[in-house]
Amino acid sequence: MSFGFNLGKIAGEGEDSDPILRDGRELGLVAVFDGMGGAGGTVYETPDGPRTGAYLASRVARDVVEQRMVALLDPDWNLDGPATAADLQRSVRAALQERLAELRAPASGLRSRLLRALPTTMAVVALQRRERDGDRWFCHLFWAGDSRAYVFEPDGGAQQLTVDDIRDHGDAMANLREDSVVSNAVSADTDFVVHHRKVELTAPFLVIAATDGCFGYVPSPMHFEHLVLAALRDAPDTDSWSAALQAGVSAVTGDDAAMATLGVGADHDTFRELFARRTAELEERWITPLDDLDADLREHERKLDELRRARRERQAQLWAAYKPGYERYLGPATMEGTP
Repeated sequence: MSFGFNLGKIAGEGEDSDPILRDGRELGLVAVFDGMGGAGGTVYETPDGPRTGAYLASRVARDVVEQRMVALLDPDWNLDGPATAADLQRSVRAALQERLAELRAPASGLRSRLLRALPTTMAVVALQRRERDGDRWFCHLFWAGDSRAYVFEPDGGAQQLTVDDIRDHGDAMANLREDSVVSNAVSADTDFVVHHRKVELTAPFLVIAATDGCFGYVPSPMHFEHLVLAALRDAPDTDSWSAALQAGVSAVTGDDAAMATLGVGADHDTFRELFARRTAELEERWITPLDDLDADLREHERKLDELRRARRERQAQLWAAYKPGYERYLGPATMEGTP
């Protein structure tokens, strides 16, 4: 069971690439790439028209990673994670440098540590079944930047698998408030690291790769999990789940948003049943209390705004009554030295 989507805030100009989504009996691959519009805002002329460096970078990186990972993944041998991370770093950087040379852009006179040539994030999940027909899977993670990979388990819920490459090393809740600068990202002109880690998972589970447009505009990490699972609960099939999730993300995000989701060990209806208890627990323990507090806060803010308006109006009325006496000696007849 799988689906992916890419939601651009401006049609045809979204800087996230389409996600990678491949699945087989023994292997799985999902990945997302978020072109960094701030750092990669330089516009280049291309045969398809003007494109930002961020737009181009995410697509170049996507194509290279898919090509390399398809070549490296083999159900009959275990993936060498560190070697693969090094291979991806070399291959992607070489492709970005080649693309930059093809663009023949004049060197910019503006120098800033925040500007990069063809910058993008990446988050890649590669799955290999540990043994044929078994439930255990090796999950290799490769990433650079602040796009994320998650696993959703029926008993444990959502668990973040990658570590955000940002300057302020807060937790996922703090990162929603601070909007820290990305400290490590793929690019053509700066050094970067492709991180790797390996975890072992037991089916059934969901793996999700997502850019920050999917999880960076919700009130809390719990709300992101609920966004995914509530859409699953209410969807009769996988296409409906994807459509509902896209609608939910679009309603809250302020950015492009891409996601790839792969379910291992069950079909859509079974996943709905498996996550029903977790979805109810989310709503009872976290979502409803937080949403109730937010509703109370909005009501108090509304009343406070009303009090401020009433104060301004009453202040104006009282000043109008007080002003004539206060300015009695300021009239023109009492001014000396005036022409």
